[in-house]
Order: sequence, then structure tokens, then C-alpha cells
Amino acid sequence: MQLILASTSPYRKELLTRLHIPFQTARPDADETPLPGEMPETLALRLASLKAESLADTFTDALIIGSDQVATLDDIVPIGKPGTVDQAKSQLRAASGRTVTFYTGLSVFNSANGQQDALVDRYEIQFRNLTDAEIDRYIELEQPLDCAGSFKSEGLGSALFARHQGADPTSLIGLPLIALCSLLQKHGMKVL
Repeated sequence: MQLILASTSPYRKELLTRLHIPFQTARPDADETPLPGEMPETLALRLASLKAESLADTFTDALIIGSDQVATLDDIVPIGKPGTVDQAKSQLRAASGRTVTFYTGLSVFNSANGQQDALVDRYEIQFRNLTDAEIDRYIELEQPLDCAGSFKSEGLGSALFARHQGADPTSLIGLPLIALCSLLQKHGMKVL
């Protein structure tokens, strides 16, 4: 059975490569617009499932992995990818001394039999109080313009944190590998 990653994210691709399982990537077809009143956890789960399901007609005998991430400030205000240096500075100033919560939705869809298992991994980052000079230097060095919350936890972003808490730090990068191994096992694919 093929393994398909329903994502074009280089971060998710790099994470899945760590498992040493052959896989392909494909661009999912999913409208990522939140539904009215949709909570971040629900949105992440729905989009992860939708992304996996969107490739079922293309890959009819595959395990398809969908993942989506929603970040919030103080578990209320949604945070996206900054896209610009000014927006990254604004996001990091807002996060200074506060908590950013990441909800990473994960779905494994078996296109041969229609079975799907999905979950959401919650991970919290408590930022230390940051100076403007630290924020400027961090952005200059790391260029986190394509990362939700304007930081890369796998790099220098750790210098921004007071603490972090969660079951799987890879969920911060966009694909919770611990949970993924369990879901793949459930679908008959052994990682080891």
C-alpha cells in the first residue's frame, strides 16, 4: 500500500522522512476557510481530514496522511504565517511574555476501505519577555516568514521560549510523529 503525504510543506516532508518509510507527496485540494464560529481545535482536525480525503480519488489504494495546524495567542486569537518581516515583528511582540498554543490536526485515511483515524495534538509555547532588539535579531538570523507564530522551534526559536509543554515537539513543526506512528500501526503499517 502506498503512503501519501497530503502536503507540499517542506517541513512536513522532512519530518516524515525521519521515519525511513517510502512515501510520495501530493498537493491536497481543500478550502482552508474556517467555518463561522469554528474553534481552532475543530478547524485543525477538520482540515487535516479534508486534506487526506481530497486525494482519495487520485490514490485509490493508499494510506493518505493529512495534517493542518492552527496557532492561537492565549488560546483565543488565531495566528497565521507572517509573510513579511513587519508582520513577524508584530507577532513576536504580541507573543512576548504570553502563551502560543498550537493545534495540529492529523489524519490517516485508507483510500481502499474508507477507514479514517484522526486526532489533534495540542502544544503550548510560553514566550519569555522579548526586547525589540532580540526580536529584530532573531528575525534577521532565522527568517521565519513562512512559519505560524514567526518562529522555528527546530532552530534558534528555542531562544525565545520560557518553557514549552506538549506530548510531541514535532507537532510544532507540523506533523506529530509519535501520534502518526500509532495511527500507521493501527492501519497495519509498521514503522520499525
